[in-house]
Amino acid sequence: MAISAGDKIPAGALGHKTADGIEQISTDDLFAGKKVVLFSVPGAFTPTCSAQHLPGFVQKADEIKAKGVDTVACMAVNDPFVMEAWGKDQNVGDKVLMLADGSAKFARDLGLELDLVDRGLGVRSQRFAMIVNDGTVEKIMVEEAGAFDVSSAESVLANL
Repeated sequence: MAISAGDKIPAGALGHKTADGIEQISTDDLFAGKKVVLFSVPGAFTPTCSAQHLPGFVQKADEIKAKGVDTVACMAVNDPFVMEAWGKDQNVGDKVLMLADGSAKFARDLGLELDLVDRGLGVRSQRFAMIVNDGTVEKIMVEEAGAFDVSSAESVLANL
């Protein structure tokens, strides 16, 4: 069953590439005592994700943070090296925290995994955005398969 508004974020960790190497960020460290916008894409460097989803959050990061958000984070079922390279390619800078869910464990724990095995793409994450306040989901916006609307930066702004 997928996570819903009012649910606590499950315990887990996500990878992040830093100058010192791979760092595991626990969900407690990411969400506890903070307001976080977490959005997830099916894959780094993929068409909609690279042309619209991530760029929208990079462009709107300051507006989102001005509404009381501490962190804007992007998650994908890719490794931390890919997420770092994609962030550089998209000129993310420090506007969006790039997080890797390399084995789709966190996506599964959220109940938001996307099985693309038959297409040769493995298990990914559904496209979604959520607003999390001190570890509790305030709002979750999950896209229908193939769509990009409710999880956009503009939609998140409208829901803050």
